[in-house]
Amino acid sequence: MHWIALQPELAPVGALDDLTDPVTALGWWALRYTPKVARTGDVLLLEVAASARLWGGLPALLQHILTSNQPVALNKYAQAATSLIALAQLAVAPSSPTQPVNGLAVDALPVHTLAAATPHLDTLSRLGIATWGQLRVLPRGGVSRRFGAALLDALDQAYGLRPDLYPWLVLPEVFEASLELTSQVESAPALLFAARRLLAQLRVWLQLRHRGVLALELIWQMDERRHTAHQGTLRLRTAQPTQDASHLQRLLGEHLAHVRLPAPAHTLRLRTLETSVLGNTSASLLPDAVSTGDSLAQTVERLSARLGANQVLQLQPRQDHRPEQMQAWPPAATQLIAAYAIDKRTRGQNSLKNASQPVATVGAPRPRADVSKRIAAPLALWAQPLYPTWLLQVPIHLAVRQQQPQYQGPLTLLAGPQRLESGWWGGGEMALRDYFVARSAQAGLLWIYRERLHRSGAAAATDEPDASWYLHGLFA
Repeated sequence: MHWIALQPELAPVGALDDLTDPVTALGWWALRYTPKVARTGDVLLLEVAASARLWGGLPALLQHILTSNQPVALNKYAQAATSLIALAQLAVAPSSPTQPVNGLAVDALPVHTLAAATPHLDTLSRLGIATWGQLRVLPRGGVSRRFGAALLDALDQAYGLRPDLYPWLVLPEVFEASLELTSQVESAPALLFAARRLLAQLRVWLQLRHRGVLALELIWQMDERRHTAHQGTLRLRTAQPTQDASHLQRLLGEHLAHVRLPAPAHTLRLRTLETSVLGNTSASLLPDAVSTGDSLAQTVERLSARLGANQVLQLQPRQDHRPEQMQAWPPAATQLIAAYAIDKRTRGQNSLKNASQPVATVGAPRPRADVSKRIAAPLALWAQPLYPTWLLQVPIHLAVRQQQPQYQGPLTLLAGPQRLESGWWGGGEMALRDYFVARSAQAGLLWIYRERLHRSGAAAATDEPDASWYLHGLFA
């Protein structure tokens, strides 16, 4: 058994300078070195006997703890064979963590450094007991009758005769942290300053669990004396799992700018709704390959939060021959979330499939789908020369004079017909049309069509005199 005692500064510094509880932050950070971390007051106890070999021995592990980037600054440290000796050594250690610990002998440790002896210090002082060694040589029966069995149990634990029992620090499965505001906040954007502290704690939790957040919820409690709602909620969802607290902070700021508080808020609470395992990114040997700035998903999320989800759209091709149904424009943020869910499900299915298949031999041909053809198939129609550059949202009905369609004058048919019969299998409006490329002396090249259906429902002949003509697109 080997114990290390760490005492952090109460005023946190460094990357997580907004944490409200520096001891908890340091405890979460210490879990990377050993799973046995306990908290007693403002001191952390690490049992490192089982994990020291992984770090190259006890001196190397201690050096790594002292020189790595801690979330909060260390005030002082100590190490010993038992936890109570480490706590006692910490009490007499120098205030600088860079100086070596004053290695007093166990029997020479002051009796006031034993927590169980604190209620009896006056009596022990009158008896002339000043050190652990002097207390240990007293008759055990008399010490038990005079001071209680708890003092003997603590003394046995300090000398390693009884095991050290502590409730170990464990990361929660779901992150949830609250923060009471120093003063009531009446503006929603002003909540962002306090939310930074909660996001900093969230980043530590995500890093230790090697996960990224996909959805989180910010809840604020409002003044109950007002005749309004007592609680407000804001939910954020990202397209990809992330640990980037700065990106989450910018998203919160954009969303809070559109929120109006009906009453002053006095408490904030942040919790995760959905997280996912975060894959490690491969480092590149080439400096030019290192990406800088925000990713496409982060840019889309910020624009969607600032302008509104329905203002940032993404093209989605459809398997439909009707020109007005060939594409859809859903919100880009929603499409990114759906694409990540499909990709995650596909990767899970492929891993199960690969696990059940035999290993391929070296040099054996590997079947490969023609991905380029599969992607180009739904987009092939967009490359046709007869399709216009600009499609009208609503076709314009054209006048017909002497069986010739009119648009700012008579139109001359240059190419066509391109016959379209679609819509009968997928619902919607039936389309029976003949498309033509026409030329206008005033408007240039146009894309028009003629309906091939009477009002009575009978098919029209190609030379129907009263056929309906429509303008559907323009060529640039």
